[in-house]
Amino acid sequence: MAKKQEDKGLDIFQWVGVSARGKRLEGELAGNSIALVKAQLRKQGITPSKVKRKPKPLFGIQSVQKITPKDIALVTRQIATMLMAGVPLIQSIEMIASGSTNKSVTKLISAVGDDVKAGQPLSLSLRKYPRYFDDLYCDLVESGEQSGALDKIFDRIAIYKEKSEALKSKIKKAMFYPISVLVIAGIVTSILLIFVVPQFQDIFAGFGAELPPFTLFVISISDFMQAYWWMILIAIVVFGWTFKEAKLRSLKLRDATDRAILKLPVIGMILNKAAVARYARTLSTTFAAGVPLVDALDSAAGASGNAVYRYAILDIKAEVSSGNQMNWAMRNSKIFPDMVIQMVAIGEESGSLDGMLAKVATIYEQEVDDAVDGLSSLLEPLIMAVLGVLVGGLIVAMYLPIFQLGSVI
Repeated sequence: MAKKQEDKGLDIFQWVGVSARGKRLEGELAGNSIALVKAQLRKQGITPSKVKRKPKPLFGIQSVQKITPKDIALVTRQIATMLMAGVPLIQSIEMIASGSTNKSVTKLISAVGDDVKAGQPLSLSLRKYPRYFDDLYCDLVESGEQSGALDKIFDRIAIYKEKSEALKSKIKKAMFYPISVLVIAGIVTSILLIFVVPQFQDIFAGFGAELPPFTLFVISISDFMQAYWWMILIAIVVFGWTFKEAKLRSLKLRDATDRAILKLPVIGMILNKAAVARYARTLSTTFAAGVPLVDALDSAAGASGNAVYRYAILDIKAEVSSGNQMNWAMRNSKIFPDMVIQMVAIGEESGSLDGMLAKVATIYEQEVDDAVDGLSSLLEPLIMAVLGVLVGGLIVAMYLPIFQLGSVI
């Protein structure tokens, strides 16, 4: 399909539009002109508000594109939009494959489409690509095929994927700020110790007087950095690589890391809220799609993103399988907030568990968003304070001998 596009010389257009439900969407589509792209979007149930030709890369150089979770979320939303607009499944798949600017996505969706054309169920075809479509995704599609409500199921999956990616982005943002503080502080301190402090050493050499202890301490660190900076850099790289490999191979280390990170100040609170949001969102999506609660809990355990919550959810699953109510099992786990447990209890009593879990997910996703914004506001002055202490401390250490010399004179 991608080959045919190249032969026809189709251009790539970036578009922004609104779905039939009023949701703002954006993406890229191949076509001969803006008018034809707009027509194709309208067939998909999207009202375009802005369409422009995508700038071509310099010298025509293009890198091989990978398929990211965001690509899968976009494809899911496109399928949902077209199915709800009444476009047949096979035609929807063909249109998505032909309109994608990522050749890897085109190849993947075309392969899925070929299986569906051959009479294979969509869920079975998707299971051939577990790297991109996990068990939860495929189980939901299968339930949609069995119930005859594939359009509604894809809409639920699209919402789930979009919320999951948004939550993941917020967590990355929350982790970025503390790391950035440490990295910036380390770089600034290293530059001062390696390049600035030695300039003062030459000045101090002509004093012929004993230097203050604080100055001597800073000079000794500077000498060490000048002599062994390359060893320190190698040690940091080796430690990072070793830890990453050990974490991939050791379940105990991964579990210990997950437990430790939840206890960190501020960051731990954000990750706890994110885990609760994932739990509620996954359960709400799967349970509303007709997946049995026990199986839904199994999916929620896999999507929790943290070993502490994964083991707790598996314990909840065991208790629910034994006949206990989920809210009692959650209370016994002692990691879920009382408000969440109470809302689950109300949902179980009223028979609207999926709707109540969706509300819990929305609340905690918003709390994660607010916490990340608060962390950003908190760390901006903190970065200035840390750098001020480090730079100020080094300046004081370097000027102490000058002050002492002035007092002697």
